[in-house]
Amino acid sequence: MSAASPAIGRSNLHRFLSGYGQEIVVLLSIVALFIVVGAVNPRFLSDNNINSIFAGNAYIAIAAIGMSMIIMAGHIDVSVGALIGVIATIAGTLAVAGYPVWIAWTVPILFAIMVNAGVGALVAYTRIPSIVVTLGMLSILKGGLITATAGEWISGMPVEFMIAQMRPFGIPSAVWFMVGLTIVAALFMRYTDFGRAIYAVGGNMEAARAAGINPERTVVGVFALHGFFAGVAGILFATQLQVIQSTVPPNLELTVITASVIGGVSILGGTGTVIGSTLAAILFACIGSALIFLNVSAYWLRAVLGLMILATVLADMARRRRAR
Repeated sequence: MSAASPAIGRSNLHRFLSGYGQEIVVLLSIVALFIVVGAVNPRFLSDNNINSIFAGNAYIAIAAIGMSMIIMAGHIDVSVGALIGVIATIAGTLAVAGYPVWIAWTVPILFAIMVNAGVGALVAYTRIPSIVVTLGMLSILKGGLITATAGEWISGMPVEFMIAQMRPFGIPSAVWFMVGLTIVAALFMRYTDFGRAIYAVGGNMEAARAAGINPERTVVGVFALHGFFAGVAGILFATQLQVIQSTVPPNLELTVITASVIGGVSILGGTGTVIGSTLAAILFACIGSALIFLNVSAYWLRAVLGLMILATVLADMARRRRAR
């Protein structure tokens, strides 16, 4: 072996840790939680609880994939929770009305793509900050949902509609969706021109324009893509229980955004991976479940997540200063 080989190995390891350091930290945190809490209370490792952690929160991880792309592009969407609530209500209403299940699944997803493409067009071409546009959309979706349904519960959906409750090969379908979409999205971001354009626009819009990228089209496209992931998340949310409450899930948008940020996506845009956001969503579910099994108030979860956000953002700022 040549003398340069150890140096090359260290360089490759450094690049890997630099690119996936946050994801590794989150993964190790999940493993540590399972080991420590499982040792204190073995029921934490029961099949039912593990199923609840992974399958019950898969829709959050899927929504966080699209949110990660939005933040990588230098924007944010605070209306995603309301959109998921609307999608779930539309899907359940179509299923109860007797429409074929493929229509009850497809129409809400197309609706989500159209809504978010419109939001992206407003952000891209009017230069209104995304947080302002999505705050407006949050109010429109939430107000429209309550006005149209009065918060009524939807029940009586056909069995074949309940896709989140299906178990191909003994594994909940929600887990298959979470893992499959995370892998596809990670490959898409790394190996396609559009995925690299998202990073470029989020890192430096003018530099991206000078390189031949159309930032406006990229922003509209990434919002539409985010709508697709929100649509899938909404379908899984609608079908994980036997009833759907026609309201906006509380604090869902904050959970989705937090998963993206703690998963390693820079709040300033331009860096991060969708793998980290999926792992972070699983970590949140693990922490919430661990608090219950350790007889600690679940209200501490918000405090823990807040501290994790601050630590992650400070670490990101420190990394950017070192890079400069």
